Amino acid sequence: MSINSAMAAGVTGLTANATALSATSDNIANVNTIGYKLNQYEFSDLVTASSGSAYSAGGVQALTSQYVTQQGLLQSTTSSTDLAISGQGFFVTSEQATNLSATSQRLFTRAGSFTVDNQGYLQNSAGLYLLGWPADSSGNIVTDPSNINLLQPINVSSVGGAAGATTQATVNANLDSGQTISQASTDFGTSAADAYSPSSATTSMAAYNATTGVGTKPDFTITVPLADSQGGARSMQIDFLKSASAPNQWYAEATIVPASDVVEGAGLIDGQVSTGIVAFTSTGQLDTANTTLFGGPATSTLTIGASDAGTPAAGTANWAPILGLGGQSVALNLGGTAAGGLTQLNSQSVVQSVETNGTAFGNLTSININSSGQVTAAFDNGVTRTIAQVAVATFPNPDGLISQSGDAYSVSLASGTYNLKTAGSGGAGSISPSTLESSTVDLSTEFANLITTQRAYSASSKIITTADQMLQDLIDIIR
Repeated sequence: MSINSAMAAGVTGLTANATALSATSDNIANVNTIGYKLNQYEFSDLVTASSGSAYSAGGVQALTSQYVTQQGLLQSTTSSTDLAISGQGFFVTSEQATNLSATSQRLFTRAGSFTVDNQGYLQNSAGLYLLGWPADSSGNIVTDPSNINLLQPINVSSVGGAAGATTQATVNANLDSGQTISQASTDFGTSAADAYSPSSATTSMAAYNATTGVGTKPDFTITVPLADSQGGARSMQIDFLKSASAPNQWYAEATIVPASDVVEGAGLIDGQVSTGIVAFTSTGQLDTANTTLFGGPATSTLTIGASDAGTPAAGTANWAPILGLGGQSVALNLGGTAAGGLTQLNSQSVVQSVETNGTAFGNLTSININSSGQVTAAFDNGVTRTIAQVAVATFPNPDGLISQSGDAYSVSLASGTYNLKTAGSGGAGSISPSTLESSTVDLSTEFANLITTQRAYSASSKIITTADQMLQDLIDIIR
């Protein structure tokens, strides 16, 4: 009977508009949800077979879909771990931070409000952990777009304090060619009580003590900071004494301060790590042929053995056993024929600069993520270390993904399989750090949809009441 079909059509209208109301309600409720994608609905008619002049109403159904590919507005934030993708792609996440296996579910999201949890993992507001390719101990990252199992939850606390031993040092300084020659230098090689001797515990420059008067006072001293294998701050000083026996030459001693930091081999005392001559040409440049400190500029290398290396050989030194340090070699650039380095000119002795690499132990100060998705840790000693590479997943049909709680999605047949890429490559969007993607919901549109849905629902209910009245009239005929 066509009246019954009309009533059934009214019921489908109620159901379809209730579905539309649910979609609109979800949109309004998530207007401030980071990365939320608008739910939309479309109505399609239902047709039933009609016979002869009798028409049978089919009704309507509501089909909902989520426009995942729609880009939300990017808004800046103050957190360096807030991330947004500008363009196509999704962050790869998991619901667990540890014991991740091949069977563990991976979810895909645009919600990049990541923060560091109490275990050091990057976790977004929905509790999902950000996955990426981890860096090895050297900071190298191997990306494999075909194997999602290589992605691991990114942990920023796994990077310990950064430290690097000094391996290079460059000294730029001038020694005054007009320096007055001291009596200790004049008496060098004699039996005089104050005669300078680099191996004497009482007249070497290493033994100099201004309070007691022991030792030979240097004419000039250069301090070179060093970082040891554990990031500890050490200090080496190079003392110079103008030679009385040869023009353009200076006696030199390199000493670790304090002397207790090293153990000396035969021929070295009081923290010395090298002794010798520093010579200059008639134009004041370093004379590489006649300089013997640190073995000469052609092989100017400071070498200090490890703490556990045993007794040092003659003319060498090891770090003190109590320090537990590794061996260390520092290439020293003291200059030569080129400008800079050590010079001897007729002007005041002065240090222009001392430049060394290596860093003392540093504490983690911040986590930074660049547009290509590289996660780096910054330390208060100026060192940065690469932690991981954020992976971006793209799909042939993102709108076919299945919605999951937490503004995330899972793979479906309609979406196609994922393709893992680095940000900004192969069609994947770039990552915007300190940025979040807003919801794609427009409140004005949704409020208008509420009105039309309410009116359509009321109209569908009128179909049912009208059909009911007509049936009642039919029943009343036999009364």
